[in-house]
Amino acid sequence: MDNPVAANVLGTAGAVCWSVQLIPQIIINYRRHNTTGLQPSMMMLWACAGVPLGVYNITKNFNIALRIQPQILTLLSLVTWAQCRYYDKKWPVSRCLLAAIPIALLMAGIQVGLIFALRVAQSKHLTWPDTLMAVLSAAFLAAGVLRHYLDIYIHRSVRGISFIFVGIDAAGDLFSLISVFFQPTLDILGMVIYGTELVLWIGVFACGGYFNLLPWVKQNLKTRSEPDGSPSASEMSTDPTTHPSHNISLRNMPSSTSVFRTPSSEFTVARARAGFHDTDDEAGAISQR
Repeated sequence: MDNPVAANVLGTAGAVCWSVQLIPQIIINYRRHNTTGLQPSMMMLWACAGVPLGVYNITKNFNIALRIQPQILTLLSLVTWAQCRYYDKKWPVSRCLLAAIPIALLMAGIQVGLIFALRVAQSKHLTWPDTLMAVLSAAFLAAGVLRHYLDIYIHRSVRGISFIFVGIDAAGDLFSLISVFFQPTLDILGMVIYGTELVLWIGVFACGGYFNLLPWVKQNLKTRSEPDGSPSASEMSTDPTTHPSHNISLRNMPSSTSVFRTPSSEFTVARARAGFHDTDDEAGAISQR
């Protein structure tokens, strides 16, 4: 289905999504000053995926938006990877830059070299280099997301990753996937690249709904279903007729270690204070003598 206008519009929409996909994640990392749960290996795998993906999109003469798209992916992935090192590994900014910039330059050099190599291969009617680039890009993208699946399996929660980022990235995959249908020739490998990641992101959404959203909904429904006349946990803890032998009073103390006080501890403190005042009285009487 050859429709250059539709291909460019959808490709541009996908490129815009991929241009801003990691920005919400980067902002969240900056605001909370940590990247706990976000996998640096995922970000590096994505940065690597941008190299063969860029080679493939450029040598297959995709629309301009899809040619720029992988470069943005690599750049933002490296920025997010540097954040992981800065916040979690406590690397200084200078070390992050000294690591990220040479990696970016190396990836750019490799991509330029591969583009020329694939041009030569295409002139000789070789197709396997194109297939290799497509497989490598799909493998790197899938491996990056699957690395987060491992974290979900271990912690039984979708943590550290922004669902806004996931949604924007999935939308970018969807737009890019549809734009391939409007290219002069239907590219199966291009569909596989974007379709694979789209399916994996849908799986992350499903895990988030099961491990994060569902328990939250159940807790809210349980709270709302409690009778209005039933005593709350705080009321039961402070009612001496309910638990006379386990009375615990809550105090607004500056130290978290002194929040909970039992009757025995209060009695001890009262005796200590009484002894302190008695000592002060005796000292005053001696001084008057």
